[in-house]
Amino acid sequence: MSNVQESLSKVMDVVDGAIGVALVDFDGGLTLGTAGGGEGLDLEMAGAGNLEVVRAMMRVMDQLGLDDEIEDMLVTLGEQYHLIRPLEQHSSMFLYLAIDRSQGNLGLSRHQLRAIEAELVI
Repeated sequence: MSNVQESLSKVMDVVDGAIGVALVDFDGGLTLGTAGGGEGLDLEMAGAGNLEVVRAMMRVMDQLGLDDEIEDMLVTLGEQYHLIRPLEQHSSMFLYLAIDRSQGNLGLSRHQLRAIEAELVI
């Protein structure tokens, strides 16, 4: 079991090509922790922006009458993957991970993020 900062640091250590990761509170709109990021990626801004992406997807699912949960969401850019993963144990939070496409493996990154989430203690 890992606390928030340990888990976020672990993501940066084990996910090849990780640029930055954040834990975002869906209800309050707050970024609860970050690792990585920097000049090329404002994780606070990205977390807030991706909050709107998650909310929009949840509205669409509701309008379609889908009785299901989001496992993860992917935005593919020319040079990056942006992975959004709502937490299974805390549905009001999600992990946001930016990955350099030239260095990362999307399938492996999804698997690693899921495994680290399972160890996360909030």
